[in-house]
Formats: sequence, structure tokens, C-alpha cells
Amino acid sequence: MEILLQTGLLILGFVLLIKGADWFVDGASGIAKKLGIPQLVIGLTIVAMGTSIPEAAVSISSALKGNADITIGNIVGSNILNVLIILGISSTIISLCVAKSTIRYEIPYMIIISILLLVLGKTGNEITLLEGVILWVFFIAYLVYLFYLTKNNKEEKEEQERTYSLWKLLLLIAVGIFLVVLGSNFAVDGATELAKLVGLSERFIGLTIVALGTSLPELVTSVTAARKGNADIAIGNIVGSNIFNILFVIGTAALITPVPFANNFVIDTCIAALCGVLLIAGCVRKKRLTRGLGIFMLVCYAGYFMYLL
Repeated sequence: MEILLQTGLLILGFVLLIKGADWFVDGASGIAKKLGIPQLVIGLTIVAMGTSIPEAAVSISSALKGNADITIGNIVGSNILNVLIILGISSTIISLCVAKSTIRYEIPYMIIISILLLVLGKTGNEITLLEGVILWVFFIAYLVYLFYLTKNNKEEKEEQERTYSLWKLLLLIAVGIFLVVLGSNFAVDGATELAKLVGLSERFIGLTIVALGTSLPELVTSVTAARKGNADIAIGNIVGSNIFNILFVIGTAALITPVPFANNFVIDTCIAALCGVLLIAGCVRKKRLTRGLGIFMLVCYAGYFMYLL
């Protein structure tokens, strides 16, 4: 009975997280459109960061509650799942073109910060306040890069749909944030209790169940974008989310409290970095993610899951 109760709590948490993130993205995107921000930049920033809100809420909440294995496991697990499962499924549905800037700058940056996380975690086996500041410095640098993209991808301000007024968009953002925070508490509490009841480690729960649950917004966004042929959104959403996950989420958690980095996470973080290498190797020549590569990614994740078991 207790297992069913905690499972229900976990599912409720995920539902609130996804709905809250969805409303936040709708509100933020609506405001951005009213301000004339290019759609490309909206996808790289607001959509990517908005779909990462569940990871942020769960990881920061976990850090505050002392469940550090879920904090690191959720982020590293989500980043692995984002590339191997979400881009794997998306590119299996349709071959995805990859922008040159994504191959030259964004994916390499994702690999660099994954290695940075590994180095910071291994020195002292925790992410300290100072190291949280370092991650935030890299995050600010990323924001500067995105601002540069905005300046160089200007588009004429189009007539915006007047479906929602400004105050309604602000209300969507506020309610979305509230649901995400509430959902994150339910999800963390449910996952932690399930781990104790079933005898699974918090590391396994964080790397699999919680990672999958908090990655659902990325999955829905990227698969939908792939089906509609919007490759920039599908790939940009994942790469941007992975960067945001490490720099903002773990960086912010470390500013609140030191985040322990267990030795078990060394291999997982290396795999997260190798996912970026696989992404570049697979698309650098043809500038696209093919169906064959998508299937290979799914097989790689199946192997990783067996390793966790």
C-alpha cells in the first residue's frame, strides 16, 4: 500500500512538473514574441531552459533535502537520456539537419562543461560554493553567446497574435513556476521513499526514473518538433537544456549547499560527455542526424541501462 501511495505521489509530481513547465514556456514565449525576439533564439533559450525547469526544481529541492544522489543523478541521467533517447527517437522519426553553429560551438561547449563537472566533482568529491560560482561564470558566458545570437539573428517584428494579454502571460508564468515547485517536492519525496521501500539506491532512482520523468518536456518538445520538421528546435532544445542543467541547476544547488559527488558518478559523467562526442562524430560529415544514428543511440542507452542494473 505504501509503495502505491509513493508511486502515486511520484506520478502526481511529474504531471505537475510537466504542466507547470508547459505553462511557463507558453507564457515566456508569448512575452518574447511580443518583444520581437527571433523564433530561433526563443527555441535556444526560453524553450530549452523552460523544459529544464523540472530538472532544476527537482535537483535544487533534492539538494535542500540532503538527497544529493538524486541531485547529481537527475542531471547527469537527464543529459544522457536527452541525447541517446530523445534525439535517438527524434532522428529515428525523421533525419534531422544540424546547424553549423551547433556543431562548431554548442555541442563542443556541452562536452567541455560535462568534463568540467567531472573535474570539479573529483576534486574533493563534492561541488562546493566556489565551484558553484565557477559553473555560474560559464553559464553567464553562455548567456552572452546567446545574446550575440540574438543580435545577429534579428528579424522584423511581426504582428503578434493577441490571444493572450500581457497580464495573462505573466499569470501563466507565475502559475507554471508554482506547479513546478509543488511538483518537484512531490517527485523528490516519492522517489526517495520508493528507493527506500524497494531497496534501490538513490543513484539508480535519480539516473533513471527521476531523469526520465523530468526529461518528459524535452521528449515531447523534441519529438513534436521532429515530426513537424523543425530540426533547429529539436536539437537546440536538447543541447541548450543539457548546458542549462549543468551550469545553472548544479551551479545554483552548489550555491545553496555543497553537493556531494560520489565516485559512482564518474563513469556516468564520462558517458554524458561521450554522448556529445557521439553527437558530433555522427553529424559532422553529413550535417544531419540520420535514422541509423538514432537507432544506434537507442541501442547505446539500452546498454547503459543494463550497466546500471
